[in-house]
Amino acid sequence: MTVITVFTTYGIVNQVTDGHLPAAYIVAVVTMLFTAASYAAMVRRYPVAGSAYTYTQQSFGGTAGFLTGWVMLLDYLFIPMINFMLIGIYLNTQFPAIPVWVFTLVALLLVLLFNVLGITLVNKANFVIIGLSVVLVIVFVVLAFKQYLGGDRSVSLIEPFTFGEGGIGAIASGAAILALSFLGFDAVSTLSEEAKQPRRDIPRAIILATLVGGFFFILVSWTGALAFSPDWATLDDAQIEAAGTTVMDSFGASWFTALFVAIYVAGAFGSGMTGQVSVSRILYAMGRDGMLPKPLSRLHRRFGTPVVAACIVSVFALSALFLPLDVVAFMISFGALAAFAMVNLSVIRTYLFPKGGRREPATAGKVIRYGVVPLIGFGLTFWLWTSLQPLTWLVGAIWIVVGLVIIAIVTGGFRRPVPKMDFSEAEPTTEQIDQLGEEYPLEGDRA
Repeated sequence: MTVITVFTTYGIVNQVTDGHLPAAYIVAVVTMLFTAASYAAMVRRYPVAGSAYTYTQQSFGGTAGFLTGWVMLLDYLFIPMINFMLIGIYLNTQFPAIPVWVFTLVALLLVLLFNVLGITLVNKANFVIIGLSVVLVIVFVVLAFKQYLGGDRSVSLIEPFTFGEGGIGAIASGAAILALSFLGFDAVSTLSEEAKQPRRDIPRAIILATLVGGFFFILVSWTGALAFSPDWATLDDAQIEAAGTTVMDSFGASWFTALFVAIYVAGAFGSGMTGQVSVSRILYAMGRDGMLPKPLSRLHRRFGTPVVAACIVSVFALSALFLPLDVVAFMISFGALAAFAMVNLSVIRTYLFPKGGRREPATAGKVIRYGVVPLIGFGLTFWLWTSLQPLTWLVGAIWIVVGLVIIAIVTGGFRRPVPKMDFSEAEPTTEQIDQLGEEYPLEGDRA
């Protein structure tokens, strides 16, 4: 959720919405706020490290939980890939003599090497990258307003927030892609066990992250639209994919474009590194737990890292050499929106229709907070989900069928319970579990 993530899908969404990216961001922010409220509600009920998978599993059982986690895994697999693609695309704008695929492949191999070696330097460097990103965006906003005030002002201040010729349908399609920009606010819920007062502080952090991130996304996209508003339908694929440099070049300062590319590529490398580390450990855990082939749980003898899982992720990421950027962005949003929809439904099930049938008195406030609000969140996420391209749904449906086949095999034709999927990078110790039990005593079925 760094501020320059706006430029990941800047050209794609502007093309889909005919230059009305800020309007799409507003729809996305509203949707994410309802979903963030649902994450906050689930954290209050389950103040432990969790995710959409955990909440769905607790609310609807093992099969629904596994399928939610399985769709999320598709999302996770595409995250490193899109970063490798963006590194190739943006470096090619500065070094056009070198093909995009060369930069993409080098980034992929370097991340694989670092993943096997277990180097954590990139994570520390991310703090510096975030700081530089903020400075870059401040300069960008200043230059954008300066260019707008000194130009012909052909675009009014409110024009970027209107629906345009494509109508609400085009805005919804753009907002669906922008779910990618918000991947991260939900990760706050995984820090519940580190927080001193998780039931109070984690919900606040989730809402605040969504609000602050959404504000900066809207600000950057709006100022960009005022400074540079071409006919996006007339731009070629290279200009659309590397829209960040297309906008920066409009300022006429080559040094600023070069600075932007340097910071963006560094951020993409860090994001690709952390994304690959996470998904390789998820595959490792699934192999260890018997949900996937056992070789995935093999660790490197010297470095103790999941080398087989890391190689599998890298092989999957080789698709970046031939897949278009927009297809990958759609697939990430497919997994994210599916998870967000299930979290909204989990709130309704957990608070209004709990397992065991023991319901608390349904006051008007409770019905609104745990019924109406998450239902609106579900409706909005489902609306955006169905606004994705048909090809995205085809790939997603095939992935879900594969997940059902895995469940059938592992459970012996659905005769045994579905094993729980471990989405953590490290298992808690017995001491941590005992301490958690003392802090949050559970009764009955919850125990």
